[in-house]
Amino acid sequence: MADAPGLYLHVPFCAHRCPYCDFAVTAGAGRTLVRRYVTAVRTDLARVAASGPAGVAPTATGDAAAQWPVFGSIFVGGGTPTQLDAGDLAGILRHARAVLPVAADAEVTVEANPEDVEAEYCATLVEAGLTRLSIGAQSFAPHVLAFLGRSHDSERTLAAVQAARRAGVRQVSVDLIYGSPCETDEDWAATLDAAVAAGPDHVSAYGLTVEANTPYAIDVARGAARAPDDDRQAARMAAADVRLAGDGLHRYEISNWARPGAQSRHNRVYWRGGDWLGIGAGAHGHWRGRRWWSIRPTVRYTDTVLAGRPATGGQEVLDEATRRVERLMMGLRLTEGVARAAVEPLDEHQAARLAGAGLLADDGARLALTPAGRPVADEVIRRLVLAR
Repeated sequence: MADAPGLYLHVPFCAHRCPYCDFAVTAGAGRTLVRRYVTAVRTDLARVAASGPAGVAPTATGDAAAQWPVFGSIFVGGGTPTQLDAGDLAGILRHARAVLPVAADAEVTVEANPEDVEAEYCATLVEAGLTRLSIGAQSFAPHVLAFLGRSHDSERTLAAVQAARRAGVRQVSVDLIYGSPCETDEDWAATLDAAVAAGPDHVSAYGLTVEANTPYAIDVARGAARAPDDDRQAARMAAADVRLAGDGLHRYEISNWARPGAQSRHNRVYWRGGDWLGIGAGAHGHWRGRRWWSIRPTVRYTDTVLAGRPATGGQEVLDEATRRVERLMMGLRLTEGVARAAVEPLDEHQAARLAGAGLLADDGARLALTPAGRPVADEVIRRLVLAR
């Protein structure tokens, strides 16, 4: 299923909005909106599925336009998908299989907050095909969790992992955020220790970023909060690699580590420049060079779909040069790197300089970031494509 497309389903609901978050999120939604949204997602998914590939990629021709290939993954993200009732979420997963050709052994991931995860809830999702739970732990340090606006504690995260295991979830990922200005080296080391002790199959660790128009960005702009320190974040990244590798979690992407066989199949669709459908408020999709995104506000998306109208908020058709640049940007995130043939032409002078500086590995067939190059990935990529 390495080249199989994926399906992304967005659930925008959260109990509250975290101060650093710029995702398409609706906090504190009432029951009526939630139920209408569930109906809208099912309706939108059925409409897109019925349209076939030609409906999302008008340039597709022949067999590629006539029928969908088999989908290898489903990813339900948010927001907080587990804000839905288990029956509603399970119903969406079953509906996806009813309207699209989804592989029997597809990877099916749901994102969850620790406070929502109970064994009975997970068991309902497992019966509907769930294979993977991605738990947003973020940190195991109480004051860092408070800074991030998280309402759970470290004990609740550990209980969530155990509940998922009891319910028969095959793979559990623990997701972390590092680099908060209140976080010390000791806090991060303790968080990594606690994450490893939970026994996950997969760990994601992302550096905190300042996203425009978020409460955190506003606080940084007015001097009420400090921005993350780039050097400290690089040190956190290196510390994560050492600690997680020591427990058998191998790095396969800049921010992701997994035990053998537990790499995220769905996320590799993105990193390898593949195709996926995106359904839900603010969801993005890509198919054969056409990229589109749904209406972002939850109420407007819901009303539009239930009125029988397409929910597309915008689109663009990528030329081949742009697609090559994006393959480079995403492919270099993987430790396996990217095939040169997929991203050429390159700025060869810069490629040689970057390789000579120990930031880029180049064997003539593939390009990959070195450990020294990963913390400065954006700059490496910028130099490779700047002269085009």
